[in-house]
Amino acid sequence: MKKFVILLLFVMLGMPAALEANDEPWLKAEEILKNISDPVFRDKDYLITRHGAKPGAAYDNTKAINRLIEKCSKQGGGRVVVPAGEFHTGPITLKSNVNLHLEEGAVLKFSNNPDDYVPFVRTRWEGLDAINYRPLIYAINETNIAVTGKGLLDGQADNESWWWMKEKEEYGWEEGMSSQYQTGRPKLMEMAEKNLPIEQRLLQKEDLLRPQFINPVNCTNVLIEGVTIKRAPFWVLHPMFCENVTIRGVKINSHGPNNDGCDPESSKNVLIEDCEFDTGDDCIAIKSGRNNDGRNNPIPSENIIVRNCYMKAGHGGVVMGSEISAGVRNVFVENCRMDSPELDRVIRIKTNTVRGGFVDGIYVRNIEVGQCKEAVFRIELMYEQRDGDGPFMPRIENVVLENVNSQKSRYGVFIEGRKEDIVVSNIKFINCNFNNVEIPTRITGSRNIEFRNVSFTVDEVTTYR
Repeated sequence: MKKFVILLLFVMLGMPAALEANDEPWLKAEEILKNISDPVFRDKDYLITRHGAKPGAAYDNTKAINRLIEKCSKQGGGRVVVPAGEFHTGPITLKSNVNLHLEEGAVLKFSNNPDDYVPFVRTRWEGLDAINYRPLIYAINETNIAVTGKGLLDGQADNESWWWMKEKEEYGWEEGMSSQYQTGRPKLMEMAEKNLPIEQRLLQKEDLLRPQFINPVNCTNVLIEGVTIKRAPFWVLHPMFCENVTIRGVKINSHGPNNDGCDPESSKNVLIEDCEFDTGDDCIAIKSGRNNDGRNNPIPSENIIVRNCYMKAGHGGVVMGSEISAGVRNVFVENCRMDSPELDRVIRIKTNTVRGGFVDGIYVRNIEVGQCKEAVFRIELMYEQRDGDGPFMPRIENVVLENVNSQKSRYGVFIEGRKEDIVVSNIKFINCNFNNVEIPTRITGSRNIEFRNVSFTVDEVTTYR
């Protein structure tokens, strides 16, 4: 089929024709990297099989592993080592100066019985502060912690255990069953709207708000490296109120509902590199609290670097939102590959006037896209209109995409701002190629959208809009 190419050499919406490529933001990324370093651990190993742990489904190693982590931490730290073999466990709590290390061939299989994840602990659920299910691996107020190695973490979530709680038939929910939308979600939303103190937001098992897989809270010097993770109940990696976080060489294959790959929330100085994401929701979603909980404790997510990653299936490759009420700034994405007919978008920013928030300083370069379903670049400020309208107008500005090459998508650039108040501005595209698009651009409610040396290749039967 014949194609035609639309070249946008200098197309400016709402400003003069002057645009110079600027490396200054990437110099800032280099400065950020200087503040990110791996935690260092004492050179001492604690082998779980020498302290009561046994392989096989007949053995519950929860107490043995947690006792050993506690002992390791009290003695000055080191590695708690899971050797090759299949070990069954309930929730694990990391302590300061401990590296939970899975050797090659090691498998930690986590219980999928909700009863094993009580008592509940301090966390957030979709950006709302809560006392909820204990995550599968949890830490709070700790420093120098890690999960490393070439082993497998298996949450064993499925349609019979956790996923049905979403209220979707494809995940095992049936008419007449309860769900998170009927119980815990509206309950927690009401608590947040009333600004109840966190200690009063104690949820129950029947509220059905699933736990995260790995959730460090208010921790510094965090490393997650090398492991493979599958079958998560909910979000997979969720560093929250953390600083100096490195996630490296992790493979995530988890296709349950809300199975985001990595969700840094209100965290600072985060490096995500050399990872592979194949997920049931966003691959990476950067967050900072929802509604009152983000505004009352306004800690943005900032100084986040994503590089050399591969995104397969997911709702978005790198996403800001939707819970960003405290804002997101200084995100750098480079040298990534994204490709799947089940990948909806590549770079996405999503919020609304109830959640509000700001996004300031998103820099993306050298991205190779095989195909995605909807848009290579997407801004939507009317996300989840079931929230209604509110007074908290978002602000999105200073976004640059450079050398992004896509082979197939419905849209190249899809920006849906707010017509009543133009809050999307200063979005730049430099040296980008969007091939085999149905609709090159769809842009509303924005200003200062700039293109330099950008091409769109469209089937000749497609109308340019």
